[in-house]
Amino acid sequence: MNAIITAPELASDLAGPNPPVLLDVRWRLGGPNLRSEYENAHIPGAVFVDLDSELAGPAGAAGRHPLPDPELFGAAMRAAGVSENRDVVVYDGGQGWAAARAWWLLGYSGHPSVRVLDGGFAAWSGPVSSEIPSPAPGTFVPTAGARPSLDADGAAALARTGLLLDARAGERYRGEVEPIDPVGGHIPGAVSAPTSENVTEDGRFLPSAELADRFKSFGVTPATEVGVYCGSGVSGAHEVLALAVAGVPAALYVGSWSEWSRDGDRPVAVGPDPQ
Repeated sequence: MNAIITAPELASDLAGPNPPVLLDVRWRLGGPNLRSEYENAHIPGAVFVDLDSELAGPAGAAGRHPLPDPELFGAAMRAAGVSENRDVVVYDGGQGWAAARAWWLLGYSGHPSVRVLDGGFAAWSGPVSSEIPSPAPGTFVPTAGARPSLDADGAAALARTGLLLDARAGERYRGEVEPIDPVGGHIPGAVSAPTSENVTEDGRFLPSAELADRFKSFGVTPATEVGVYCGSGVSGAHEVLALAVAGVPAALYVGSWSEWSRDGDRPVAVGPDPQ
């Protein structure tokens, strides 16, 4: 199944006999959450999911958005109506990062059918609602590890033996600025590949062939083991999604730079070159 779905395709599915569960994951880095926007207008039937409290654990040594507690995550998904035998579609405001985090986490936790609305809520031209739904409880129970992930040691090793992509903006990779984490720069050996360049101006993904060409330019081949990191495992999930659209499997380093940069024993590279 394709990892993304267009707005017309979603409208068709919602009108069909087995409509998907809809999750609204609108989010702003640094908060507050965008529940007020959801309450004002959302795709009918969509349930709001808060990235910071439901798709991540408390910030700390493991990063700003570590994996959530499986029991709490499972309870949040069941409350939203998620079951393992029902398709799920996730969307955010249009940037795609938060929706990709939900897509990645549900897939990592064993859900077999999750798609991201390409272009997010901004791409939706159908009816909207301010009614807060009360879905029947779902049955989804997370089982970790269905998608590949990396810890810090794994990311360091992959930067040497495979291809580790840094999904952040180039200036953060180069260490010219660092607005959030303790220090700027990148994991030695990682290649700069900003995820913002995987989409058009309106937030839709580039065609799969163009994405494949872009990743090939970074060194992706059929035999390449690929991993991705970002600041805290959110925009990195978006790059993993872009790679999936291009037909390339990739692992996510969930702790990402927010974990790596907090460990003073971890090396830091600066400048435009991987090393």
